Amino acid sequence: MFVSYLTLGRSCASGFARTARISLFYNATRPPTLRLLTTRQLHNARQLPGHQLPEHAVISAFDLFSIGVGPSSSHTVGPMRAANIFITDLKELDLLEKIHTMKITLYGSLAATGKGHHTPQAILLGLEGSDPETVDTGTVPSRYSAIVANKSLLLDGCHRIRFDMDRDMLWRWDQVLKTHPNGMRFSCFGKDGDLLATNEYFSVGGGFVVNEKTKVDENLFYKGIDKSMVHGARLHQTHSLAEPDLQLPHVEQSINKISADQYFPEDFPPYPFDSGKTLLTLTKMHNMTIAQIVYDNEKFFGYTDDQIREKLMKIWGVMDECIRTGVSATEATLPGRLRLRRRAPILYRRLMRGFYPGIISSPLLSIGSGGQISINEPSRDRHEQDTSDNKSSINQQNGRVIATRVIGSLDHVVLPMPPRRTEIPAVDFLSCYATAVNEVNAAGGRIVTSPTNGAAGIIPAVLKYIVEFVSDEPEKSVQTFLLTAAAIGMLFKRGSTISAAEGGCQAEVGVACSMASAGFAACMGASPEIVLQAAEIGIEHNLGLTCDPIDGLVQVPCIERNSLGAVKAVTAAQLSMASHGVYSVTLDEAIEAMRLTAADMSVKYKETSLSGLATTVKIPLTVPAC
Repeated sequence: MFVSYLTLGRSCASGFARTARISLFYNATRPPTLRLLTTRQLHNARQLPGHQLPEHAVISAFDLFSIGVGPSSSHTVGPMRAANIFITDLKELDLLEKIHTMKITLYGSLAATGKGHHTPQAILLGLEGSDPETVDTGTVPSRYSAIVANKSLLLDGCHRIRFDMDRDMLWRWDQVLKTHPNGMRFSCFGKDGDLLATNEYFSVGGGFVVNEKTKVDENLFYKGIDKSMVHGARLHQTHSLAEPDLQLPHVEQSINKISADQYFPEDFPPYPFDSGKTLLTLTKMHNMTIAQIVYDNEKFFGYTDDQIREKLMKIWGVMDECIRTGVSATEATLPGRLRLRRRAPILYRRLMRGFYPGIISSPLLSIGSGGQISINEPSRDRHEQDTSDNKSSINQQNGRVIATRVIGSLDHVVLPMPPRRTEIPAVDFLSCYATAVNEVNAAGGRIVTSPTNGAAGIIPAVLKYIVEFVSDEPEKSVQTFLLTAAAIGMLFKRGSTISAAEGGCQAEVGVACSMASAGFAACMGASPEIVLQAAEIGIEHNLGLTCDPIDGLVQVPCIERNSLGAVKAVTAAQLSMASHGVYSVTLDEAIEAMRLTAADMSVKYKETSLSGLATTVKIPLTVPAC
């Protein structure tokens, strides 16, 4: 199985390019070495009617949760990573210095909503050597503007070529490549116009990138740029092994007599699972929580105990900092034609007024910070409206007309209700946290794909609420939450999709809601069965959710959907814990239903902005005051 490839060629007299596929790096396929009794057990399992051994779902949690840049994991992070991989491959072949010009073609959803999702910025900065995790988000706009204005691109930061956006970047929104809707093609040419190399990449959601020849290989399961820097266990997933069902008598009798170390092959994680059912079987067989299963699998990927803890806390640290940045933002509006008003600072300020008036600092503390204040109350700024002003007037704000407020007639038999505000702390804080994260994402800030950028606010919001208002052991809660949520994300990635271009918003907000539901239930001490049921409720009531972003921006309806998704996640967990193990739909059935729904959904509702809100709402928007 090839790990990566480029197509090389040179011009011929007929005008066509004579091409030859060149495989890079190494051949990753080798037969697994099985240990004691495994061959006989696998043989028995294969003989059972209808029992198959599909590829397991286990990937590293640190590939599912990765630090990147907004506003989109599939349209920003993925394309930047693809461009960086392409440049790395060119250097391996000593072609970088020979390049004179480049052509970039975007297909399908990437072309339809790429401009609003910052796809051109991501690709060009990726070609210049920037990485999603380390790129300075504050310099992205200026660097992109300089490339466009100067018509110049500095490949890998060292080789300058001429690049004209109008001529060298092509948008084929009317054409979809067969592998995935998020397709892109990079081609580079020599001084005489000869084709030096070309490759197609597909951003399959969550920042994962594949190409046609490696769609079941390395970058589908890890997010590295240079594979020589990645532990070998993360590079490929080419064999199949399902955990035996406890209901399969031929296997159960044998498996109980040996340890897990004896049963599983050497090149597999210790606890592979391919469905919620097999995951639940593992927890029962080994008396382990879902978080413990995922933790032990991480060691297979080469991480030590200290590294796992450090990485988990780093992920949470970026999430927490993202919330802080969102609630303390001073800009009145988000980038883009919508001029959408930021809500998180105002929401947070109102919440803080309920805590000991007069005390400026927030009672919310960041874990692992030595007790220092995590989030401070933003200072009162110019874009906060005085909602107590009931004058009937028409004001101008950002070029929009604010209509006269209707109070109601005081002479009518049905008197108008006086203004009042309800306070539901859990809902208010969850909404504030989720909104803060997604406003940072919409502005192109530092973000954690969880599991995507478009739904990046749900998991941080729910985890923040647990840390601040529920948990007595914050660090333990963070680890339990993220590891449990990662297991659920793995099941969706394998059984359905986490790409809105394939499944609509159910693949982003729906999956994130399901993951957060499971994480919340796990932190409340629920059994693995209840945790999986929480995940099922979280996705079941997001089935059919479409992706129709207005003007191709990750703003409307994306930001509010994250807010509602966070509230729904906690509600789903509470419902599952109150059900006492009585339910009618399993997580596996819900994931399959999502896959079928995605297959039946019109392409107009799959991150193309061709229908729904994207066509019924006119720009500029009239946005109500918060």
